[in-house]
Amino acid sequence: MAKKVLVTHQLPGGRIQELARHCEMNVWMGPGLLPPAGLRAELAGCQGLVCLLTDRVDRALLDAAPGLEFVSSMSVGVDHIDVQALSERGIPLGNTPGVLVDTTADTAFALLLAAARRVPEADRFVRDGNWTAANAWAPGFFTGKDVSGATLGIVGLGQIGQAMARRAAGFGMQVLAWNRAPRQVAGIEMVTLEELLLRSDFVSVHVALAPATRNLLDAGKIALMKPGAVLVNTARGGIVDELALADALASGRLAAAGIDVFEREPVPADNPLLALPNVVVTPHIGSATTLTRARMADMAAVNAIAALQGQAMPCCVNPEVYR
Repeated sequence: MAKKVLVTHQLPGGRIQELARHCEMNVWMGPGLLPPAGLRAELAGCQGLVCLLTDRVDRALLDAAPGLEFVSSMSVGVDHIDVQALSERGIPLGNTPGVLVDTTADTAFALLLAAARRVPEADRFVRDGNWTAANAWAPGFFTGKDVSGATLGIVGLGQIGQAMARRAAGFGMQVLAWNRAPRQVAGIEMVTLEELLLRSDFVSVHVALAPATRNLLDAGKIALMKPGAVLVNTARGGIVDELALADALASGRLAAAGIDVFEREPVPADNPLLALPNVVVTPHIGSATTLTRARMADMAAVNAIAALQGQAMPCCVNPEVYR
């Protein structure tokens, strides 16, 4: 008898059709995202789950799905999943690392440039009809920050952080980095987090969200940042104290920020960052290219197929369950 697998969203890529040949597959067709109550109901009687980062997989959900044998998430980060609870039950968890490295680094550098050169502000200025003959040009007109030759501080020197450093090298930037575990990379100066914040003209966040990194850049750390600096976060919301960041930006102590991720997503309309003209915001699109999303979906399907065949997932977050 074929095992039942719930897929919580229609996925791109070609491997999802292959997955359908290995199981009885139920795909949530919408409208919208599968709500928590719907996830619990649809997962009943299933042995497998292929989910997104918007699907919360916690102990309560696992208790309601005692027959669950594997989870495959179309994401790199797994902060939406209680990994410990899965491991306690011997359930492997797959993710999709590596494939979105360059795409996310491109997004981070795009936000850095847009924030530094005030691109969204200037765009709105023109579209709103404010560019007139009276203010056609002036020496101080929409001046921003130089990127070339500036100092970039990278918080988290994993694959995406290193990809960010390669992009910075093309702009002649000096690159500093802090990493939780010791790491040496040619052309990058490793420093303490405090020194990085004190010296960097631009700070880009690339650590995973975990208990040790939650609120890593709190009010105290943000106060250490170089006056006039720019902060970019394409990692996860919850790493940066959004209220403290908004205060620093509103006061003018920091020049700008580029934010792709928020502590609450979708971001509430009353988030103070949204009211600031010197903040560039995007809706968690770090990996949002057609090719990258298809590759992520393919990896999630491959992980699920391996689990259905009784094999170890190629990309497993908790490989100890196989021992």
